[in-house]
Order: sequence, then structure tokens, then C-alpha cells
Amino acid sequence: MLIETFSPQETFELGRKIGSETGAGAVFTLIGDLGTGKTVFTQGLAQGLGIREPVNSPTFTIMQIYDSGRIPFYHFDVYRIGDVSEMEEIGYEDCFYGEGVCLIEWADLIEEILPEHYTEIKISKDLKKGFDYRAIQLEEKGHR
Repeated sequence: MLIETFSPQETFELGRKIGSETGAGAVFTLIGDLGTGKTVFTQGLAQGLGIREPVNSPTFTIMQIYDSGRIPFYHFDVYRIGDVSEMEEIGYEDCFYGEGVCLIEWADLIEEILPEHYTEIKISKDLKKGFDYRAIQLEEKGHR
């Protein structure tokens, strides 16, 4: 499914809607270049889960856990990961297969350990359609 947004607020609202409709065990992968709105989307998703605290990309910590919403939210940013074994060190399996919702930024870097089923979200820009335009592709995936 392709969804087009034309402002950061619309991107946030899409994330909020998805967060409000999702349940425990959901895994989302988030792929997009720097500056495409991944953090804005993630903040919306967190709000949809009932999280009111500030949500920022955990670029240097790899994972941030938010447990103040209706279900836990595990936010991964694996951009700086050197090797998939680093994911084992932080206990990713408890998050991927637990009772919360996972969102993994730059998930294409750890594709071999993704769960069998997840929702891939790709965000891209098209400056011809406007500075704030975003094309957001959602696709249900089965891994291998």
C-alpha cells in the first residue's frame, strides 16, 4: 500500500494511526534515507501506543524501550551496528518475539535475523512533489 503525505504532521498522524491500531507482537521495519521523516513517523507511532514521553532515534544506544504506553515499545536504530552479533548482546529476541511492538530503523542491515513476518515501511522523498512530500510504502513481509 502506498500512502502519500504532504507535511510532517501528516506523516506523524499516519504513524499515530498505525500505532493505535497495532497490537502486541507487531514488528515494523523502517527504511529511508536521512531526513525522510523516520523519526517523525516513529513519534506518531509511539503516541498511538499511548506513549507521551519524548521519543528520539536511539542511534548511539541501538535500542530504546518505552513502557509507559498500553504495551511496551521497542525502538531500534541499527544504523551503527557493526555485526549482527551485537543484536544478540542486547537481547533482540526478547523484543522481536515479546509482548510489545518493535520498530527497527535501517532494518535492511540486519535482514537475516528479522522475524518470519513483519511490516516493512519505506519512506522516500520526491522534491518535484514538494519539500514535505513523502511516499510511504507499507508491505507485509514473510522472511524467507
